[in-house]
Amino acid sequence: MAQHNELGKKGEQLAIDFLLKKGYTICDTNWRYQKAEVDIIAQKEEILAVVEVKTRSSTDFGNPQDFVSPKKIKLLVKAMDEYVRSKDLEVEVRFDIIAIVQKNKNYTIEHIEDAFFHF
Repeated sequence: MAQHNELGKKGEQLAIDFLLKKGYTICDTNWRYQKAEVDIIAQKEEILAVVEVKTRSSTDFGNPQDFVSPKKIKLLVKAMDEYVRSKDLEVEVRFDIIAIVQKNKNYTIEHIEDAFFHF
């Protein structure tokens, strides 16, 4: 497996562990709808958090959260409309980014809630 794929998988596991410690329940991971893949769908009380995980080995080319494109946002919104409809959920949907940067053997984790409204 390519090194960037391994880093991405490690980042997603770190994000899941982080959310669990913050009291979230993990509903789904790597959920797919058409061309969209949702990294993590987690719930805390009445909020369904749609979490895009971005992991980088450095910030030399920008922060991880800067790499969520408008196209990706559009795909995630469409996918979550289907997810909520198909499961008949009555929840508030929030789009978050968990940005992870690896430095040596350590990782910094930043949870950006309502991330798409900050672009």
